[in-house]
Amino acid sequence: MAIAAAISLSLPAQARRYSVANVAPFRSTSSLHFGSLRSNFSLENPRFRVSASSLGIGTPEKISTTSFLDRRESGFLHFVKYHGLGNDFILVDNRDSTEPRITPEQAVKLCDRNFGVGADGVIFAMPGINGTDYTMRIFNSDGSEPEMCGNGVRCFARFIAELENLLGKHSFTVHTGAGLIVPEIQDDGKVKVDMGEPILKASDVPTKLPANKDRSVVKSDLNVDGEIWNVTCVSMGNPHCVTFGTKGSQNLTVDEQNLAAIGPKFEHHEMFPARTNTEFVEVFSRSHLKMRVWERGAGATLACGTGACAVVVAAVLEGRAGRSCTVDLPGGPLEIEWREEDNHVYMTGPAEVVFYGSLPL
Repeated sequence: MAIAAAISLSLPAQARRYSVANVAPFRSTSSLHFGSLRSNFSLENPRFRVSASSLGIGTPEKISTTSFLDRRESGFLHFVKYHGLGNDFILVDNRDSTEPRITPEQAVKLCDRNFGVGADGVIFAMPGINGTDYTMRIFNSDGSEPEMCGNGVRCFARFIAELENLLGKHSFTVHTGAGLIVPEIQDDGKVKVDMGEPILKASDVPTKLPANKDRSVVKSDLNVDGEIWNVTCVSMGNPHCVTFGTKGSQNLTVDEQNLAAIGPKFEHHEMFPARTNTEFVEVFSRSHLKMRVWERGAGATLACGTGACAVVVAAVLEGRAGRSCTVDLPGGPLEIEWREEDNHVYMTGPAEVVFYGSLPL
């Protein structure tokens, strides 16, 4: 597989004058199997554009992204890799079909960080339905399909802007498994997303934990492997279990949590019939929170947009924070606001291109 990679980074002139000798030490080679096809590729230092078939190197300025995105060769998958605070996705232009261009099994191989491109999921830009401009579908790195993804929808918005050659401030409507989502690209390039109203009714999250506050689960006890955690359950179109610590404990220190050990126990807990995303939260002030996340179907990730939204909702419900907060994630901060006037949650954060690629199907 020959991957043409163009990393969208702002580089000083000195960095752009590197020679092949400067690049070679960063080379890594992998292989990807789709069916019986074995395709090899190599990715160079991300300052350069690399084609494995020719090993030609050029700066990103020499690449026409428009011509790349217009490619329609049969038998090839053209994609753009984006990330939102390190939560990375492979974006596919699927606007000509209501069926994803690849299967969940192929998505698993594509997302593999050792033998594939590497990503937390594959996102498809598809034709809109029910009057929306576009439809967004996602396959997680394990092949499962979530209802929505907050960081993913920001990447989706930037991808659409690139496909449609939109400049400046723009908004559009997106149909997702979680319902209508409205992202708006800001003048500074960040994306503000109206994530809609949080779902708090226990049976709709869903969780089997008994409701204890207006049909919601707020600061309830959850026994996880013999330890009692205080949890609040929120859905942002996908289920979230938010915890600020174990019963009787003081403020949680999230960096001390072993997510790989505890995360799966929350995700697959019997109290969550659809599994759950889990957020571990540390409170710095009423407007500043820190979280780490174990995502359903993806594991520990650097960021989770819907999780950050759920964290602020849970913090408000538990009386720990106000309605407008900066939420620190391992990949960087998100600005989250739960507006009282319309009950909608708004998320603002970045989404950036990593590289462009092609592979034979």
